[in-house]
Amino acid sequence: MKTEIIKCLQDNYSYIIIDESNNNACVVDPGESFPIIDFLESNGLKLKYILNTHHHYDHINGNLELKNKYGSKIVAFEEDKNRIPKIDIFVRDNEIWKADNFEAKIYHTPGHTSGHIAFHFFNEKKIFTGDTLFSLGCGRIFEGTFKEMFNSLSKFKKLPKETEIYCGHEYTLQNSDFCIKHDPKNPKLKNKIKNIKKKLNDNLPTVPTVLSEELECNIFLRAKNLQTFTKLRELKDNF
Repeated sequence: MKTEIIKCLQDNYSYIIIDESNNNACVVDPGESFPIIDFLESNGLKLKYILNTHHHYDHINGNLELKNKYGSKIVAFEEDKNRIPKIDIFVRDNEIWKADNFEAKIYHTPGHTSGHIAFHFFNEKKIFTGDTLFSLGCGRIFEGTFKEMFNSLSKFKKLPKETEIYCGHEYTLQNSDFCIKHDPKNPKLKNKIKNIKKKLNDNLPTVPTVLSEELECNIFLRAKNLQTFTKLRELKDNF
């Protein structure tokens, strides 16, 4: 499976997952349809599935146009049935979703929204975390609790260290400013920030990131307990 990063809207990332054996594809969180259609048409791909991590418009805005154009099936969390229109396949926490040659484990990761999920393509060692986990950051807590977000992040920490993390936005540089302020003596973080700036200067995305790096550098994953995490998230909200 090959993964292509598609820029959408202002700073969103959508992802096209391609089965190169038959040119079937999935798209994760299409914030708008045009760049997705452009890539699919340019590469002769068949969009079979639309995977949504949560219901916010900047992650589902392209759903219906893509569904209508390609006959794609929308895959989303069962509890978001009233918030994501025209879901075809409802998934649950810890379920293995398998269709054609695509296979992913579903993790319910509430905090940012109550129905947020992540798609872990475990055979490819890739996880699509939406707005729960970012490179050097985590999502704002809109519908959930600090405890829920802390527990959601803890699920990611248990994955294989080489897992690639594909998140919903290009927030890495601004996240790094917060991390280095509160973890100024972390040499691995300093080195990661250098690499981030080089990628951005070269007009490249800073994702995917790798779990091993995030465990060393992401201050929210480094929080040892709920109390510490809560304080950090509160500080970040006003940063």
